[in-house]
Amino acid sequence: MQKIFDRARPTGRALGVLVLAGAAVVAAARPGVVNASTPEHRTDTLARDSSRVSALDSLLGFSRKLRVKLVADPAVLQSAPISELFGEHLNAEPDVYTLRDSSLNRSFALITLLPFTEKKGSTVGTYRVGSWPAERRKPLSAAYGNPAGFIRVTRENQNTLVSEHFRLRDFLTKDQQNVWPKYLVLREPLIDKLELVIDELARIGIVVKRMTVMSGFRTPQYNDRGVGGGGRASNSRHQYGDAADVFVDNDGNGRMDDLNRDGRIDHRDAQVILDAAERVEHAHPALVGGGGLYRATKAHGPFAHIDVRGSRARWGS
Repeated sequence: MQKIFDRARPTGRALGVLVLAGAAVVAAARPGVVNASTPEHRTDTLARDSSRVSALDSLLGFSRKLRVKLVADPAVLQSAPISELFGEHLNAEPDVYTLRDSSLNRSFALITLLPFTEKKGSTVGTYRVGSWPAERRKPLSAAYGNPAGFIRVTRENQNTLVSEHFRLRDFLTKDQQNVWPKYLVLREPLIDKLELVIDELARIGIVVKRMTVMSGFRTPQYNDRGVGGGGRASNSRHQYGDAADVFVDNDGNGRMDDLNRDGRIDHRDAQVILDAAERVEHAHPALVGGGGLYRATKAHGPFAHIDVRGSRARWGS
């Protein structure tokens, strides 16, 4: 589902930050589209309210390119400020609430999650997900615990921007094509890191128009198909929404571009991405994680694995 409303009069507030239970959450006047470009709206726009602009910027990540805030705690939705701001349109069920401000040329989405406890056996709704490692045994650490919840992705909301370059659909598991809704686990720090890598590549003269997510979130049942024999790890970070296998594909041919401009497409181009990720981690230790280099095979071109697991890990050469 996705809530999109046109505000006909300046009755509400734009976007602010509420600190509830020690966590920053987003509040909006209406879950949906706020057209702040017309005269009657201008006095209430984010651009005219510097305090709210600052609040919005604090949600945009280190890259300042995030366009989403995920809310996992259902108690937050029942708080007086949130109830007041969202009013009758606030749903207890998972939903996507999109706020747009044309004066800032950006949109921002508040996404409420379906709690992990709503998972029944190996399915969420009619979508098959399998079982996370922590459902079967004690997790290696808190980072390998069960996800907090799921984003419900529908045909209608799959194109919701989560950042300047990425949409919800980019991170979906690549199976069950005809099953809707699908359920997605995704963490904002991963999106932020990918945007910072794009910025870092631009800094060294590589303008990225399209970064393809070859593999984002993987349900455990999908991940299990490739476990063993030098394939996927049974505790792959892809199952936790904080890992992505990516390549730069500006020409749209489905393969890595020649990033180092040596006239060849090979693992050295993936290394350019990983080197950029290394510099991003150095500048932003909070985004430290894994980096893996993968060479081309008959099935795919070279690509780079990037994650935000919280500790440094490197593999491939």
